Amino acid sequence: MDTLEAMRVFVAVVERNGFSAAAQALEMSTAGVTRQIAALEKRLSARLLNRTTRRVSPTSTGAAYYEQCVQLLAQFDALEAGIGAQALEPSGLLRINAPVSYGIARLGPLLAGYRQHYPQVQLDLSLSDRLVDMVEEGYDLAIRITRQPGPSLIARKLAETRISLCAAPAYLAAHGHPKQPEDLAAHECLGYSYWGGGDAWQLRGPRGEVSVAVHGGVRANNGDVLREAAIAGLGIIVQPDFLVADALADGRLERVLPEWEVPAIGIYAVYTSRSHLAPKVRSFIDYLVEALAEPAG
Repeated sequence: MDTLEAMRVFVAVVERNGFSAAAQALEMSTAGVTRQIAALEKRLSARLLNRTTRRVSPTSTGAAYYEQCVQLLAQFDALEAGIGAQALEPSGLLRINAPVSYGIARLGPLLAGYRQHYPQVQLDLSLSDRLVDMVEEGYDLAIRITRQPGPSLIARKLAETRISLCAAPAYLAAHGHPKQPEDLAAHECLGYSYWGGGDAWQLRGPRGEVSVAVHGGVRANNGDVLREAAIAGLGIIVQPDFLVADALADGRLERVLPEWEVPAIGIYAVYTSRSHLAPKVRSFIDYLVEALAEPAG
């Protein structure tokens, strides 16, 4: 049994929720797909899939094995693609999606350096804070700021960013400084629409990890808007340091609950291809890894 081929078949069955759909995508017979899965389960001495007349779904063991297969296949394909692409010059149109604030604060200043190295690559940078469908919307690469990239995407970590609680001195003078995380419940907390925790802020400090339900009269889907609202004295925000560092440095904002912290968030380059990574994509990711190697806040 070709284990790599069997792993590819297994991933296709999970992602397409069935043997027939996987067989069609892989240009194999349904019987061939069935044999590959049976041989893989026999080799592993574990049942990987639940089978009913209507659908196929991974078992708990299968779900864990699927995640490992995705990453291993991506690494293997990237290794082979990297060898084959060494002699190819990056060129063509590279479509990139990134969050608005990060694109302005971090990516914008780096574009000139990349173009100096790779003048044959044309960059098309689209800024949006919503979670785009990379395949549907035709993006080669996306920058995601998250604690865990989606399992269906190939991810390479570029950096981390610290997350800060802060507010304007005028707001804190008028409403008081929170002493404990629970005090945030009595304050105006400006909400970010795409915050993974919803209306709960998770903090880590002297008492371990604490989750606090917060509320406020302002919510926005853009961090720059919330930073300016906080500077104007509307309330407390939780935002990445690349967005609030300047305001903290010049005193327009000050840290709240400095002995507590929101866990840092990773910044990832994500892409969808497991079979071949184009030189233009690889070169841009490598460039970002080097350019963001030094902490930038």
